[in-house]
Amino acid sequence: MKTNLQTQFDALFDAGAMLDQVQTWCAINTGTANVDGLSKLADVLAQAFGALPGTVEQIDPAPVTAIAADGREFAKEHGKHLVLRVRPTANRRILLTGHMDTVFPVDHPFQEQTWLEDGVLNGPGVADMKGGIAVMLHALMAFEQTASAGSLGYDVLLNSDEETGSLASSDLIAEMARGKLAALTYEPAALPDGTLAHARGGTGNYSITLTGKSAHAGRNPHEGRNALVAAADLILRLKAMEREDITINPAKLEGGGPNNVVPDHALLRFNIRPKSTAAMEGFDSDLNTLLRSVESDHEVSAHRHGGVTRPPKPVDEKAQTLFDLVKECGEELGQHIAWKSTGGVCDGNNIAACGVPVVDTMGVRGGSIHSSDEFLITASLTERAALSARVIQRIAEGAIT
Repeated sequence: MKTNLQTQFDALFDAGAMLDQVQTWCAINTGTANVDGLSKLADVLAQAFGALPGTVEQIDPAPVTAIAADGREFAKEHGKHLVLRVRPTANRRILLTGHMDTVFPVDHPFQEQTWLEDGVLNGPGVADMKGGIAVMLHALMAFEQTASAGSLGYDVLLNSDEETGSLASSDLIAEMARGKLAALTYEPAALPDGTLAHARGGTGNYSITLTGKSAHAGRNPHEGRNALVAAADLILRLKAMEREDITINPAKLEGGGPNNVVPDHALLRFNIRPKSTAAMEGFDSDLNTLLRSVESDHEVSAHRHGGVTRPPKPVDEKAQTLFDLVKECGEELGQHIAWKSTGGVCDGNNIAACGVPVVDTMGVRGGSIHSSDEFLITASLTERAALSARVIQRIAEGAIT
């Protein structure tokens, strides 16, 4: 049931205009590798966020490398990141983040938007997270109409590579988080009912290149050093390292060749999900020991690339205070706010690692993200914008110290 405060905030939002923006933005493909599409959207968003009283700029991505199937390291291209700074000299400042990229590349079949039913829109990025960007923008525009706006400064970061781990923006995230009272990130709610993500585990992606020695499989196999066998052994040893506080997922093994040749090359890609900082750090150290053992046992060489991209995000006392504030603001607006821990990760992990309290699912209600069934509950655009506007207003009034 709507409260008087919700009704007051509703008067500040144009639901139709918000939805039109989301649909326009979603019509632009912004798969992480589609640099042209990201550039186009960044220009559109720069104009939209230009309605706020700050300066907008586009910042070059940091250099990132990856490993090709043949073991070669190569540079990965990324789009620019969009940054808005409002009242940068204010004593009290917060950070708001979102991402422009989606998981759907330009050649993916899921490109169109479809109404599943009245108020439920299916489309690429509608929830994750172009709907969230609209929530952020309009919440800030509403906040700027409040009496407390002048007492709070804020930075906005919309990066271009969140879906692939924010490797080209992690340093920028850390720089912009520094000195902030709190942060809000606009990933979609953890559940369609608006439930927030609470504590999160971490994640890391690794590529291990194994180099052996080729030989004829019939004449002199004993003179070869089979890189695929070494990789298979490594996979089993990695799985044996799993514990209650860390899971390890060998995801892809590449290499080999003709049946009559001992393979001298293999590339193993795997992902880890540590639940604690201790598990994350322990694994990284143990991996070096494991690789030395595999090298010795199989007489191959091993080269590692990658590592932890997002550390675990526990909820400390400062972060819980921010969650409690969001819940209180929800009650003022007639919205029930709950939360649950999740194994998923996002830029909230990076922000929390900087010691800044963050709630990272302030975006829309929806679901089935990262699939062709992704949907947005359109009524949540104004609903969640009101929630954010109220939270920001309360922070400006001193609710977070």
